Amino acid sequence: MSAHDQHDAHDHHEAGQSHGTFGSYMIGFALSVILTAIPFWLVMTGYFANPQTTAIVIMAFAVVQIIVHMIYFLHMNTRSESGWTMMALIFTIVLVVITLSGSMWVMYHLNTNMMPQMQGMSPHDMSQMP
Repeated sequence: MSAHDQHDAHDHHEAGQSHGTFGSYMIGFALSVILTAIPFWLVMTGYFANPQTTAIVIMAFAVVQIIVHMIYFLHMNTRSESGWTMMALIFTIVLVVITLSGSMWVMYHLNTNMMPQMQGMSPHDMSQMP
């Protein structure tokens, strides 16, 4: 293989792909640390009185962190690989939504249906059980 063929192969490999710089990796790392520290602080300080609000805020931070990882570390954009990375992203999102919603549905129904006799019991009554 001549030097000209190697140069053409190298140019073809680089076409449409973005490679990160040290600065972009550091920006991604800093954003990841911040997006991890804030939910940790929210939970440890009990900032929100309602646990459901805390869970929703933590999930929002998780979604933002996934996007940061995809952009800064996986270099995903609409131009690379003729849009196939975007199709892979959409497919992954669909699978994650199906998996998470199905898991939440199963856990809710297991909690509701497994021990219905304990629904109205107080903690004091539960401690008296054999």
